[in-house]
Amino acid sequence: MEQGIQPLNPIAIEIGSIQIHWYGLIIGFGVLLGLIIALRESERRGLDKEIFTDLILFAVPIAIICARIYYVIFQWDYYSQNPGDIIKIWNGGIAIHGALIGSVLTAIIFARIKNVSFWKLVDIAAPSLLLGQAIGRWGNFMNQEAHGGEVTRAFLENLHLPEFIVNQMYINGTYYHPTFLYESVWNIVGVIILLLLRKVNMRRGELFLTYVLWYSIGRFFVERLRTDSLMLTESLRMAQVISIVLVIVAVALILYRRFSGQADKRYLDA
Repeated sequence: MEQGIQPLNPIAIEIGSIQIHWYGLIIGFGVLLGLIIALRESERRGLDKEIFTDLILFAVPIAIICARIYYVIFQWDYYSQNPGDIIKIWNGGIAIHGALIGSVLTAIIFARIKNVSFWKLVDIAAPSLLLGQAIGRWGNFMNQEAHGGEVTRAFLENLHLPEFIVNQMYINGTYYHPTFLYESVWNIVGVIILLLLRKVNMRRGELFLTYVLWYSIGRFFVERLRTDSLMLTESLRMAQVISIVLVIVAVALILYRRFSGQADKRYLDA
């Protein structure tokens, strides 16, 4: 390790044998901030605040469980030999695509039970989802994971990054692409776009589908740089395959819902 460079401590609080990791705190902060934004928007859209509060109570734990299951499945060679590590989510290993699948399925069932529009719910939640993902990537940063291939310190400095990011990208004697940062910035830009699109009064459902498109396109290109990708085959990265599928599905749903008349209602409609 270069002289004087020490990685940031991934443990935020340690009381005896109890350790609270930055990874969990950062993800929790992302969820909380996203919930606050969704609650404010749902109130503006005339929905009872309890609807989103209740939805979060189910969606967050289910999303985390699904995200972990998704990750473990594609790393089964390791976890089959180390089953005790399956529950150690504080060490990383939460797949966003797994979380998205769990969240959407939960929202579909929840909307039917509560007799509210699924598309209205996910349109309101879309910016919050993307903001949570942007913040959550900083948990990867603290764990020195989700990085890309080797680069030089000069390369990182030429990106005009703060020194603490440059130093944290120094792992086991090598500097790496801060792909966590690339994706986080892409997502933040996406949040701004989604918030602006709310004022355009888009067709219902298309704000959420725009989120799916935006995130999937960014993830496809960032994933090419990563060194820890979950692999479908020796040459196919699972996240890139899922991203392509999601882009196709999102475009198909936009066209189908428009031509079938299911997207006649607008985001700002009562």
